Amino acid sequence: MKDTLALINEAQKIVIIQAENPDGDSIGSALALEEILGDAGKEVFLYCPVDIPKYLRYIAGWDRITSDFEFSADAAIIVDTTSSILLKKVLDVEAIRNFLEQKPVAVFDHHISEKDLPFEVLEDTEPAAVSTGEVIYDFCKANKLALNAQAATNLFITINSDTLGLTTENVSEKQFKICADLVALGANPAEIENARRELMKKQPEILEYKGELLQRVEYYLDGRLALVHVPFEEIAKYSDKYNPTMLVLDEMRLVIGVDVAIGIKTYPDEKLTGKLRSNIPISETIAGYFGGGGHQYAAGFRIYEPYDDFIPELVQAVDKALKEHDGE
Repeated sequence: MKDTLALINEAQKIVIIQAENPDGDSIGSALALEEILGDAGKEVFLYCPVDIPKYLRYIAGWDRITSDFEFSADAAIIVDTTSSILLKKVLDVEAIRNFLEQKPVAVFDHHISEKDLPFEVLEDTEPAAVSTGEVIYDFCKANKLALNAQAATNLFITINSDTLGLTTENVSEKQFKICADLVALGANPAEIENARRELMKKQPEILEYKGELLQRVEYYLDGRLALVHVPFEEIAKYSDKYNPTMLVLDEMRLVIGVDVAIGIKTYPDEKLTGKLRSNIPISETIAGYFGGGGHQYAAGFRIYEPYDDFIPELVQAVDKALKEHDGE
């Protein structure tokens, strides 16, 4: 922690980097650091190589996150990943890669996936933490860095997001105490939830499309795996209004007997992206078989392969993960 604190103290301009799969944890962590470092007199820039998904735009400040990298920064902080695969779009830009190889870089993360960044980093990682925001909270407490009300709100969002509302198995007394402290500092859970629900409202055509998706859900492995396929033409038609897979994943996960719900999107170049939600802690394991990552109950991956060829591989991977979890 002292090394990361030294990086922060010595830098005047700091760029906060998210991976190409932004979620509530990475966005909340980036925005919390913007507040914390800003109050410490630093100039902070927020970078993500992709647009922030619309379902996450209830988080105040999301629009300050841009795809324009600030090369005048003195240092960088990467949040919510130590994986080169999830930073591929960042590392593919030679100028950004050179920046990261030459400037001091710190990482705040809580994942247990492989750490393979191709440059030196100062790591503040806690595999036992439920979110990267929790790691940042602990760092601030240990180093007596103040949290204003907006920083507290953003950190609350990270924990709430990655624990599905403090309901996952890895939640302990510690997270409830942290959330209580964040509420005392100014986080308002009701306001956060109301903003999220307002954004979740759908146009009539999206509700009709949701019904179509649900009718196409396929079941494998005696009903323990629920799978839905979203072809590119539907991505092009609906993604600007609502993320198709996010429309149905929770419904799929709540079907009796289902342990894993997966949405697969296909693109013209045979790129497949998978988003997983599970009721047992195996999402990250399954995604990891295909070079992806995430959390025990929510994860994702990207692979280049024809859809029909990939599905048997996916079913086999899920079967393996289920058997390992069951102790078979």
